[in-house]
Amino acid sequence: MKTTPIGIGIVGAGFARTTQIPGFRDCMGAKVVAIASRHRERAAAVAHEFGIEHVAAHWQELVERNDVDLVSIVTPPATHMEITLAALAQRKAVLCEKPMALNADEARRMVEKARSANVLALIDHELRFLNSRRTMRGMLQTGAIGSVRHCNYVFRSDYRGLADRGWDWWSDAAMGGGTLGAIGSHVIDSFRWMLSTEVTRAFGMLTTHIKERPDKGSRGMRAVTTDDEAKLLFHFADGPHTNRATGAAALSVVESGKYENRLEIYGTKGALMVEETGELWLSPAGSGTWRPVQVDQDHMAQGMRESSWSRGFTAFACRIVEAMRSGKKMVDDAASFEDGLRVQLVLDAVRDSNERGCWVDVGG
Repeated sequence: MKTTPIGIGIVGAGFARTTQIPGFRDCMGAKVVAIASRHRERAAAVAHEFGIEHVAAHWQELVERNDVDLVSIVTPPATHMEITLAALAQRKAVLCEKPMALNADEARRMVEKARSANVLALIDHELRFLNSRRTMRGMLQTGAIGSVRHCNYVFRSDYRGLADRGWDWWSDAAMGGGTLGAIGSHVIDSFRWMLSTEVTRAFGMLTTHIKERPDKGSRGMRAVTTDDEAKLLFHFADGPHTNRATGAAALSVVESGKYENRLEIYGTKGALMVEETGELWLSPAGSGTWRPVQVDQDHMAQGMRESSWSRGFTAFACRIVEAMRSGKKMVDDAASFEDGLRVQLVLDAVRDSNERGCWVDVGG
């Protein structure tokens, strides 16, 4: 058992500020000791806000620090591989934001390096740690709705719905931006983890509705090269809970209306549905109605914005710290680098499908 605090180095100052830093600060035996960002002034402001002692001049300095045990990579996907490989070379534990990389080839390099380093290496799929989703998975595993026939996922947000929102890395395919990577990676991981199976075939239609945005530097307009809407279809391998099962997802960050983050699973004996609020519902076959399932409310760290991502990360962060303090190289139910690679293979297949206009088999 490690008696001194787990030292955490954060690379990135966006999602890290709203979620990761408050989450780690909520954990016993952890301390955020350093932060780095592409914009040093932003990192300095976050460090001042949270009392983080060291602002690194660049991420390379951060991963080399002796007091950093865990490197949390909260940067655009295009940077994930380089930072991860450098951190693993220093034998640091790694928490990498999703999607894992730009493509499966990068993800494979990260998996291979993590295996050789033999340290804790995880992908930040925090929704796995929500009480509602864990209860849903348990009910599925004990046969509450029988064999799964199909699944639906709906994500609706107007996060990027205004055309005058400035161009940023999220608008740039070369940086790994877009709805498919940001939200689709969570969808694919949710399906895989919930059903205990793999996606075998995928079909995708990716759309860019807002085709240009104001450039903050030139004050002109700049082309958007990423999708703001993704329509996805899946076939799943037969498994302990699936038989010829299919899946669908409708994801948009430019839709007005009520914010939605909803997962539905339909089986031979009924259906389960979990919502953004953490509410879980059961519909027994033939009942024609949804019945609430009692679920304990998730704890959320102080200073976070109310969301499923915040509640999930609050639990996940402390599980990471507990594992590291005990010398463990894995966290039960967490997404490993191997899981991240499997998700990346599906993302690659969806992009291929969108370009070719046909179903694509998911690579192995």
